[in-house]
Amino acid sequence: MPATFNHTIIAAKDRRESAEFFRDLLELSEAPSWGPFANVRLGDGVLLQFAEPPVEIQMQHYAFLLDDELFDRAYRRLRDGGTEHWADPQMRRAGEVNDEHGGRGVYVKDPAGHLIELITRPYL
Repeated sequence: MPATFNHTIIAAKDRRESAEFFRDLLELSEAPSWGPFANVRLGDGVLLQFAEPPVEIQMQHYAFLLDDELFDRAYRRLRDGGTEHWADPQMRRAGEVNDEHGGRGVYVKDPAGHLIELITRPYL
């Protein structure tokens, strides 16, 4: 069997709030949680596990590939909720969507301050 990505732990200020943010934004189902983790499962089975580390959280970057319909719904939720977002990772083009790489993309910060990228086409 070839190697596949199974799970990652994402540092959160409030694990439940972060898991809820991702579930709502990406229309994901809640996964069983245990111990220090609040879990969310992506459509391909990858598990995102949110935990509250006892250290200062450094910003990370996570990118998610969405189809056009889910991107439209997620972007509408961002706009309707008044969530600050940008067309670029430098956060200079506020309130915009980019059209790079033959698709669309937008950046938003999650509750822990991580930079989340939503794209409709892979870079490669």
